[in-house]
Amino acid sequence: MTAPPTTGTRDSDLLEESLTRPEAFSALFDRYSGMLYRYVSRRLGPEVAEDLVGETFLVAFGRRAHYDLAYADARPWLFGIATKLVSRHHRTEAARYRALRRAPVEGVVESPAERVVAEVAARTSRPVLAGALAGLAAKDRDVLLLIAWCDLSYEEVARSLGIPVGTVRSRLNRARRKVRAALGDADPMHEEE
Repeated sequence: MTAPPTTGTRDSDLLEESLTRPEAFSALFDRYSGMLYRYVSRRLGPEVAEDLVGETFLVAFGRRAHYDLAYADARPWLFGIATKLVSRHHRTEAARYRALRRAPVEGVVESPAERVVAEVAARTSRPVLAGALAGLAAKDRDVLLLIAWCDLSYEEVARSLGIPVGTVRSRLNRARRKVRAALGDADPMHEEE
């Protein structure tokens, strides 16, 4: 996932314009609804993702007058709203990870050899990873998934969750440590801090 396109109107300009011309807000929906849908779907499942993404944009539309126009990129703000809405469904999310631990692995792989390698790797790590995610505190999981799945920076995660950058770092460190331990000290994100 990447930042908004460099061509075209900045998110902050669209938000400002939407105060007098509400239909301008639809450009933000066009830009970010797919990203938000993938994020929410991975956390809660496709059954509720569409509704929650719609709710995210309704909340954002209602709060657009309070958006800090100093931030050109509205992506962290929108992911913050979505994450807060996901937190209301924390039981659903934990149940989803427990179900993923037990579910068979699906997916399309190019060759039979790749399929065997992918299935073996997925069968061994996915249940453990899903269990580790289910076992994380919701606040730690939010930080980890915003960084891993949404490609937000520490500063963007801090802004989206309304917490200091130092808190993002400590929550991410704690989440990575727990996930690493569950995976036998392998880092699934392969990132340096």
